[in-house]
Amino acid sequence: MTLIQAKKRRAELVTTATRMRNLVASLRGEAAIAVDTESNGFHRYPERVCLVQIGVPGVSYIIDPVTIDDILPLGELLADPDVQKIIHSADYDLRSLDREWGFGIRNLYDTSVAAHFAGLDRLGLSNTLEQFLAVTLSKEKKLQRADWSMRPLSREALDYAADDVAYLLPLREVLDAKLGELGRADWVREECERLEDLRYTPPEPPGEWVFSMRGSRKLDDRGLAVLQKLILMREREARRRNRPPFRILSDEALLTLAENPKTELGKVHGLTDVVLHRIGKDLRQALIEGQAAPPIKRPPPERPARKPPTKNEQERFQKLRTWRMEQGKRLELDPALVWPMPSLERLARDPGSLDAELRSTEVRRWQAKAFSDSLRKDLARL
Repeated sequence: MTLIQAKKRRAELVTTATRMRNLVASLRGEAAIAVDTESNGFHRYPERVCLVQIGVPGVSYIIDPVTIDDILPLGELLADPDVQKIIHSADYDLRSLDREWGFGIRNLYDTSVAAHFAGLDRLGLSNTLEQFLAVTLSKEKKLQRADWSMRPLSREALDYAADDVAYLLPLREVLDAKLGELGRADWVREECERLEDLRYTPPEPPGEWVFSMRGSRKLDDRGLAVLQKLILMREREARRRNRPPFRILSDEALLTLAENPKTELGKVHGLTDVVLHRIGKDLRQALIEGQAAPPIKRPPPERPARKPPTKNEQERFQKLRTWRMEQGKRLELDPALVWPMPSLERLARDPGSLDAELRSTEVRRWQAKAFSDSLRKDLARL
């Protein structure tokens, strides 16, 4: 696909199961397709995938799962190993597709990963396109957090969605050439294969959020009980109104009330007259229930805290960090890609454990091949 084709592309909105089935059948003959999704998590709850964009030379297809009753043929296409799927920053899309329909992707090429290995540090799509294709996306700021579940879709919304896949095929070609020059094509291939195994992880039940909510550690056992009731109240209201919990009541307000449940509600930041009119009764009831509920004790840590590193271990770790920095500088590569930091921490405690580290799932095959000899020599000098 050429850059000229990308710039002249047209957009087609696909709104029926019949058209989608026919489209999927035709796309099975493509060597590669660009893929993206749009979701409504900033406006709706629970979050849903509202668009799936597919890009091929000259056309951006915008599939509308809100209006299509049978989306399963799309999953068969995404799982087809004979068709490469090109996605930019695939993590979120992979988890969303799995959450929504149980779809997985095979033969993935993540242009964000490729750009990172090509030496780019700012990995957003707009910057990546500017750096490698000299293309500037005319993105409307108001659409970056649009409610993609709203119908009908405006022309500017369709253009916005289409742009996200319009340039991914020529971008892959440029990145492939660059990675070939650098000898890093296999590195990116392995990273993308690992990404294919990503799946959606359901969040813990709302009642357990008392332990993970930032700021909750300052609460005592009674405060945790109050916080739990407040969280459950907010969750019910969020689902009832189809609105994200943060749009119902902020975590900050919940923590303030949990710490001081007798506080005058109108003095709590975020509890406006409108909010109190809407949920004031339920809020007061949750505070009453929380103060009457059994106190909640924070569970002990799952793993005992590791004893602090010795002075020698600290010195070894700093030398290993320096080794990683030097390798990154030599290759003009983000040092974080050179070797996993947890592995270096373990090696600092036990410099003779490199062979075990090479068998670790954290250490990639390409990392072992490219850096293990250098790392072994460095460890021998510690």
